[in-house]
Amino acid sequence: MCLYTFLLHLGISVAVGMESGITGGKEAKPHSRPYMASLQRNGHHTCGGMLIRHDYVLTSAHCLNDFSSRNHLLVVLGAHNISKQENSQQRIQVEKYIQHPMYDQNNKKDESHDIMLLKLKTKAKLNKFVKVMPLPKKNGKIPANVKCSIAGWGVKNPKDHRASSVLREVTLKLQFSFECKNKWQDYFSSERMICSVSDGKHAFCQGDSGSPLICNTTPLAIAAYTFYDDCTSRKYPELYVKISYFLPWIKKKIDENSIYD
Repeated sequence: MCLYTFLLHLGISVAVGMESGITGGKEAKPHSRPYMASLQRNGHHTCGGMLIRHDYVLTSAHCLNDFSSRNHLLVVLGAHNISKQENSQQRIQVEKYIQHPMYDQNNKKDESHDIMLLKLKTKAKLNKFVKVMPLPKKNGKIPANVKCSIAGWGVKNPKDHRASSVLREVTLKLQFSFECKNKWQDYFSSERMICSVSDGKHAFCQGDSGSPLICNTTPLAIAAYTFYDDCTSRKYPELYVKISYFLPWIKKKIDENSIYD
């Protein structure tokens, strides 16, 4: 499992974990989130993702940062326990990686374009275990204090870097944008990002960036990063890339890459 960190200077040096898992949550009901994807390399879970069309998965752009060979990235759909070969699972290779053009892995101060489309080599077979998650219809205002949920196969404890075998989920509360800006300063874009606040026990953590944040059955954002080594920090809200902002780009790229399908 790769771990991507960088230094953040907000008066003090802070390391930020770019890959997120679930801390303080619970095991999800098997196959209750049929849109979830496990991105794997060499048989190991690396990132989360969401099936948005039978041939496209939405995830974080930084999930490619440490890959020496992109041919080893595999999308696993229909999974609950990724340590087993479940009959419900579909394992599909990636045909094309489409990172947002404004994303730059070397510019650690702007992670607000951390979004990527994966075009699958073969179409997913939709059934009760594998379903498409519809995207939000417009870029609307997202209120604070709304309770949302996120799921993933990442670490349960930030001090134990072993990924979870089963899908886990946690409920988190959205934070006011001005609070996110106050804490993260230039590292937070209120236009392209939202954040949630931890109660000191519940959070996403290292191991599953790219997992969708679901609010009232709608996927509002993609997990981006959190305070490294202290995922449950009350001081620094957890950050997400807002999906609705990127709807025009998502549609454009899918249309461009579907001309010859």
